[in-house]
Amino acid sequence: MQTRNYVPENHRPLSATPPRVAGWLLGILLAPLTLTTLPAPTAWGQAASGFAPAPKILLPNQPVPGGQAPPAAELPAPVEGPGSRLAPAQPAAYVDEELAELTPEERINIAVYEKAHLSVVHIETRTVQSNGFFGAAENEGSGSGSVWDARGHILTNYHVVAGAQQLLVTLHDGQQFEATLVGADPPNDIAVLRIEAPPEALSPVEPGRSERLRVGQRVFALGSPLGLEQTMTVGIVSSLNRTLPSQGHRLMKSIIQIDAPLNRGNSGGPLLDSRGRLIGMNTAIASRVGESSGIGFAIPSATISRIVPQLIRFGRINRPSIGIEAVAEVEQGLLIVETVPEGPAEKAGLQGVRVVRRRTVFGDILRRDYSTADIMTHVDGVPVNTVDDLLSAVESKQAGDVVRVTVERSDQTSAIIPVRLTSDRRSGE
Repeated sequence: MQTRNYVPENHRPLSATPPRVAGWLLGILLAPLTLTTLPAPTAWGQAASGFAPAPKILLPNQPVPGGQAPPAAELPAPVEGPGSRLAPAQPAAYVDEELAELTPEERINIAVYEKAHLSVVHIETRTVQSNGFFGAAENEGSGSGSVWDARGHILTNYHVVAGAQQLLVTLHDGQQFEATLVGADPPNDIAVLRIEAPPEALSPVEPGRSERLRVGQRVFALGSPLGLEQTMTVGIVSSLNRTLPSQGHRLMKSIIQIDAPLNRGNSGGPLLDSRGRLIGMNTAIASRVGESSGIGFAIPSATISRIVPQLIRFGRINRPSIGIEAVAEVEQGLLIVETVPEGPAEKAGLQGVRVVRRRTVFGDILRRDYSTADIMTHVDGVPVNTVDDLLSAVESKQAGDVVRVTVERSDQTSAIIPVRLTSDRRSGE
């Protein structure tokens, strides 16, 4: 029998209390290039730009000099929300004459803004932190969000609101409401707030399908960059299925890369298609200077649609658990460092590192014996080489499902061990 001597330098916990993400900078690609989330500093309760929504514009279905206007069915119908401060409507003939001078692309831009800006909110945060002998310091920040439904639920990024003691939401017409945190999913950087606003004051965003996106498709980013509310920028889908580092050694997957300019304060704002439908939520940029460089990232609406209903209902995500507390990455797969006592993995017979206690005249000495631990190589036939591989394999299942874990044991034999998953009570913490 051969003896294995694995002494990994770093253990990777499968669950950890996430640190605050506001102001988060992570290295990406090259050292000078950083991945920056987009909260912005602000003065509490004050708008940087005021509120001046554009006048409602009617979209005629008529020929345009030099080209044919798109059919009306292809353009989103403008929506006038309750209480919006819109300028008096101009005569239709006059508006038609103005629109006749615009290109079809400009008409689509206008239509998307007219439809969607009513759903965009400005979020201000206030956090009080103790400075020891120097007392407490107040930190204020801001971000963006979308009205999710008529019950007052607001969609935004977790890093926008993480650690905030006070939340203030400003609607498109300037109405302000104190908000409470309903639930959050830090690994996917998603949070849901709620405000006590009358339904007639809310214009929920229309959901779209990020699964149907194509590279080159036009997209529209709305939000409050640098505190400038009701701002829209236009770009295209630059790439699909990107990954971004998240909390707890996680990766956010299926991320949309865009070239629409994003700046601090855009975080949490909606990414829309040419029909004004929500296809993503703006979350980060890759930049050497911390401002827009034409490389932005958005969480896809497919992820949002899966996460938000659970946050509204439970306040957290009900993720399944395999009952493994920590692993170490080794050449062959993942070495099990620690299992949850009486958890699914331990009950199924998976073995972690053995802790050996030795008494001396100087006290007890603890030593970890890595040679006894199982090494996981596959889950349901899929290789697992990183923490994210294991979490992705487990979280694609439901609590109560059985997964088959392939392990290499200390005696150099392999085994396939069925493990029944349970609910992870710490989800969303």
